[in-house]
Amino acid sequence: MSVRVNPDLKKDLKKFGISDWNECFHCGNCTAICPMTEQGFLFPRKGIRAIQMGLKDKLATNVDPWLCYYCGECSETCPRDANPGELMMALRRYLTSIYDWTGLSRKFYTSKIWELGALIILAILIIALFAIFLPLSPNTARLVNDSGGVMINSLVDGVSADQFVRIIEYGDWTMAVIVAFLLISNILNMFYKVILKDKSVNIPFSAYFTEAWRLIYNFVTQAKFSKCDKKFYWVGHLLIMTGYSIMFAVVVVFLPEFQIEEIKAWHHWQRLLGYYSTFGILFFLVYVTISRISKNEIKTKYSHPTDWLFIVMLGLTTISGILVHIFRINGMVAATYYMYVIHLAILVPMIMIEVPFSKWSHLAYRPFAVYFANLKKAAYAKEAKTGFVTAHA
Repeated sequence: MSVRVNPDLKKDLKKFGISDWNECFHCGNCTAICPMTEQGFLFPRKGIRAIQMGLKDKLATNVDPWLCYYCGECSETCPRDANPGELMMALRRYLTSIYDWTGLSRKFYTSKIWELGALIILAILIIALFAIFLPLSPNTARLVNDSGGVMINSLVDGVSADQFVRIIEYGDWTMAVIVAFLLISNILNMFYKVILKDKSVNIPFSAYFTEAWRLIYNFVTQAKFSKCDKKFYWVGHLLIMTGYSIMFAVVVVFLPEFQIEEIKAWHHWQRLLGYYSTFGILFFLVYVTISRISKNEIKTKYSHPTDWLFIVMLGLTTISGILVHIFRINGMVAATYYMYVIHLAILVPMIMIEVPFSKWSHLAYRPFAVYFANLKKAAYAKEAKTGFVTAHA
């Protein structure tokens, strides 16, 4: 079987953050020290080898970069300063662009103007829609309820509270359908490249079902992170994943149950979920911001522009959401309305861009990578049992 070599692969990968580190000479130190290494998945060496040999198609079938959780031990102990952990990080960006059939991920990862421009354009669109169709009611005195809180669904004149919630909800569902279509189609493309296109394995049909529970388990628990020696790293990712998932579900799926006129007591489950989500996101933001500024850890020593843009967007979303809550419970009508619009002008672009095309897509690709890796392991086990073993280089 012929293998197509792309001599420009490494040059292309530099656009995704691979720097001029000394070349790996495959001593095996990174594979030996990595707690994630398993039989058949000797990463990060296979991915690095594919880069060196210009094997673009082989790289596209490789899920190893997603199985790396970048604890940093491999980069800290590499005798050639090849920085394998950061190479895996860059490969995740590259693979995101490979799975994305629209080509937008590549634009966003390789051009500061494209991602920032897309975020700004969407933000202006949200503000314009409010200014034209949902402006603040001039009669603000009636918008404070008996408990002194702002009736957020009645801020717009001539639109009832139920109508306002429905308008926002329809916008949410439109956004959700678009994002879901893009993300699911990209995951299907990932499945095609990783499983269907890889002729070296024959996946048992039953494995698709028996291994499915691991997909859900790894998404919910982020259990693979717990294999790293630094457990604090796992806790941080668990908090950000659960915090963001709750926020996403509230905004997109359960908005009518949460955006209500009555302001619940602080200990009500509705507010407690919001506080947990806020805490989880802020905890992660403070940790990664300090780490990236101080550069005291190998995994935060090198920052791609999209890493900082993700942190800034998530931080602005969280802070604006907190301010909406503070303004609302204190009866500040105009401040509540304008901050609500600003909050949506940050949140909507972040979801539309980051979830299907950039950093947030990793939350989906990682557990699916584990799922696909387990499918391949099931194939290897079947081959070994039947006595037919292929080389899995």
